[in-house]
This record gives sequence, structure tokens and C-alpha cells, in this order.
Amino acid sequence: MTPLFRAILIIASIGTLIGIVRKVRNAKVQIESSVFWIGFSTLLLFLSIFPQVAEAVADLLGIYSTVNFIFLFVIFVLFIHQFTNSIKISQLEDRIKELTQEIAVRELRKKDLESFEEEKKNEENNSNRM
Repeated sequence: MTPLFRAILIIASIGTLIGIVRKVRNAKVQIESSVFWIGFSTLLLFLSIFPQVAEAVADLLGIYSTVNFIFLFVIFVLFIHQFTNSIKISQLEDRIKELTQEIAVRELRKKDLESFEEEKKNEENNSNRM
């Protein structure tokens, strides 16, 4: 791994860590969501500070270059993260649909109850007039 690539990786990792911590402090990101990014940045920082680890894993996996391993690793991790986010979004969309239907049913019942009470009142008024 070249010194320039290591420096870029260190700067990007530290920048990401600082950015996530600021977002958490300003309550712009939930802590649960930021755990992934903090862990991911820390791992990249670790790999950039100790490139021997990345070199050993690349050799173990038969990857020609350490840089190729790091790019492949980043792509894989982000792919998995995107997949889990897609699952969460799908579940949230289903939940929103259920809640919308529940609200619609409650409003319909409320209108039905109001119209029933109004009809009952009208019947009482008509029977009192006679």
C-alpha cells in the first residue's frame, strides 16, 4: 500500500468519524445507525495504520494487491449494508401501509358512530314532537 493511499485512507476515516460524531451530537442521526459507520471508519483506520493486516488477508485470499483487497472489502461491506437497509425500508413501508389502513378504519368507525348518534338524536326529537 502506497504512503499516499494510506494517508488518504487515514484522513477519510478520521473525517468520517468526526462527521458521524457531530451528527449524533446534533441529533441528526440515530445512534443505532451511526454504529455501523463508526465501526466501518474505525476498521478502515486500523487497516490504514497497520497495512500488514490488509496485506496478509489479501495474500490469504489470493488477491494480487492490497489496494484491490481494500476496495473489494469496502464494496462488499457497503453492499451488505445497502441490502440490510433495503430490508428495513421494505419493513417500514409495510408498517406504514398497516398504520394507514388502521387509521382509515378508525376514522370510518368514528364517522359511522357520529352518524348513528345523530340518527338516534333525530329519532328522539321526532318521537318527542308526537
